[in-house]
Amino acid sequence: MEANSKLAVVIMAAGKGTRLKSQRPKVLHEIGGRPLLAHVIAAASHIAALEDIYVVIGHQAEKVRAAVAPTGVRFVEQTEQLGTGHAIQCAREAIAGYENILVLSGDVPLIRPETIEQVWEFHQAQLAAMTILTAAPGDPTGYGRIVRKSSLWPDVIPPEVETIVEQKALTAKQQEIREINSGIYAFKTASLLGQLGQLTAENANHELILTDVAGLLTAAGQRVVAIQAADAAEVLGANTIAELVALDATLRLATANQLMAQGVTIFRPETSVFDAGVEVAADTVIEPFVQLRGNTKIGPNCLIRSYSVIEDCTLGSDVLIRQSCILTSSTVADGAKIGPFAHLRPGSEIGEDAHVGNFVETKKAKLGKGAKANHLTYLGDAEVGEKTNIGAGVITCNYDGVHKHLTRIGNDVFVGSDSTLVAPVTVGDGAYIGAGSCITSNVPEGSLAVGRARQFVKEGWAAANRVRRQKD
Repeated sequence: MEANSKLAVVIMAAGKGTRLKSQRPKVLHEIGGRPLLAHVIAAASHIAALEDIYVVIGHQAEKVRAAVAPTGVRFVEQTEQLGTGHAIQCAREAIAGYENILVLSGDVPLIRPETIEQVWEFHQAQLAAMTILTAAPGDPTGYGRIVRKSSLWPDVIPPEVETIVEQKALTAKQQEIREINSGIYAFKTASLLGQLGQLTAENANHELILTDVAGLLTAAGQRVVAIQAADAAEVLGANTIAELVALDATLRLATANQLMAQGVTIFRPETSVFDAGVEVAADTVIEPFVQLRGNTKIGPNCLIRSYSVIEDCTLGSDVLIRQSCILTSSTVADGAKIGPFAHLRPGSEIGEDAHVGNFVETKKAKLGKGAKANHLTYLGDAEVGEKTNIGAGVITCNYDGVHKHLTRIGNDVFVGSDSTLVAPVTVGDGAYIGAGSCITSNVPEGSLAVGRARQFVKEGWAAANRVRRQKD
């Protein structure tokens, strides 16, 4: 659905989340690799423009603001946290120009855009003053209950809502009600603002709570309706670390299932970690105990072997990531082979059909097409040309204690094992570096460079030395 200029979204994100026993703001705890609040903003952006989304912040407001400001949402500050009704009072000026507002909770991260859209369409179709998203979980304990009016034809015309009763205030009869309040609402703005001043703290929470608006609107003769979510799991919040981890598992498994539905083979998906922003093309195979984090994008026909961790990387097609590799903020082109036990640090660019092998570390390194560094090598701040072979134990010495410097190695170069190249230095196309060399000057193309101490041999020295030691 296109963003509606007559609709504003208000996201409640001012609370402390004291039951989490954490110093961090509740909405900044993460599931699926993103803060709870970021998931809600992403869902809301499907129905409203980002500039029409208002986040109510309070506890550690600046941290929350800094975390999601790049999205382009707006902020309303609730300096004292006196309840959800008070939060909307703080946003009164911001929302006054809109015909309708949608209220979301910043700690309900599994809410789907489709469900938000369903609430909004139902609200408009019902010509309601207030629409409540409800759910029917297996155990409603802890949640407010929806008390509906009686209806002659409940299967044809769902009964309207009489009031919402918080858990602390439930009567014995009301505790049998299974339908819960999700804390997600749509309002006609004029109807809501007309009742905000009537809120009092004379309730079970001793706060100005938004749920009381339902009873006030009903008493004023206005229409309050409810629509039930298809899946109760998507309206569940996280009040404890255990609940937070459970939501994380739910979201990650959903991401894995979505990838498999798109043609990705994932063996033992319950053992792996998939962040919500990950994209994987069809015919890629992912073995157990793999982590795909951040905004990683993986092309088709790749094989990601066990225990590898890939974060914020882009992989082309037909890439092989062998066991126990770590890749961060890097790109790997088509047909490249990485690992096992390779470490690609930020800024690495591995070219087509290149090899980065056992215990090789790269940092801001570019390897050209067909280049190979197969063993025990460090390539930092380096450019390696096409079809160049880097021998075992080679190091580009990029740091002089103050600044980082670049090493340039051309095409078809052979760098012998255990060589060190002290940057800044350039090795021309087709050059050879003898094994064990320390290269401190540029090497012209097509030449041989050997920079090592001269070997000398003293025949018979070892035997004579053993005799001397025995006498001593």
